[in-house]
Amino acid sequence: MSEFGGRQPVERAEPAGRVGTASGSSAQGGLTARWQAAMMNNYGTPPLALVRGSGAEVWDAEGRRYLDLLGGIAVNSLGHAHPAVVEAVTSQISTLGHTSNLYITEPPLALAEKLLELLDVDGARVLFCNSGTEAVEAAFKIARRTGRPGLVACEGAFHGRTMGA
Repeated sequence: MSEFGGRQPVERAEPAGRVGTASGSSAQGGLTARWQAAMMNNYGTPPLALVRGSGAEVWDAEGRRYLDLLGGIAVNSLGHAHPAVVEAVTSQISTLGHTSNLYITEPPLALAEKLLELLDVDGARVLFCNSGTEAVEAAFKIARRTGRPGLVACEGAFHGRTMGA
């Protein structure tokens, strides 16, 4: 097993620029030390410091290229820096950035309407959440509110950082 937990680099490339500390430590080591000093250690120290991505590939702080089989992970399975995604995000952020769901905005409303159209269930409604934690907690509340006797769950899966999730 390699120092990267069994993951092997796709190829070696020259680093675009060092991002390590001024003390002369490697870029990976510098980022790792900063991470250990600043972040909670809930999953252990990450084995890689990623500094950029393009499509399905990511590069570590030493310039090694990897195939990103997680695609960005969780709800962000968009890959990295795809021109269409960059354009859509740039267009939206230049119009209206993130707002509270206390207000009506067109993008989430249009998405909710499309989801309801695809679902085609009378009386259905959409609840957008920021995380798996919020989605699971909302499911608990909806089940209790509607008198459902139980929930189905996946044992050993990660759905968030609360007791319910």
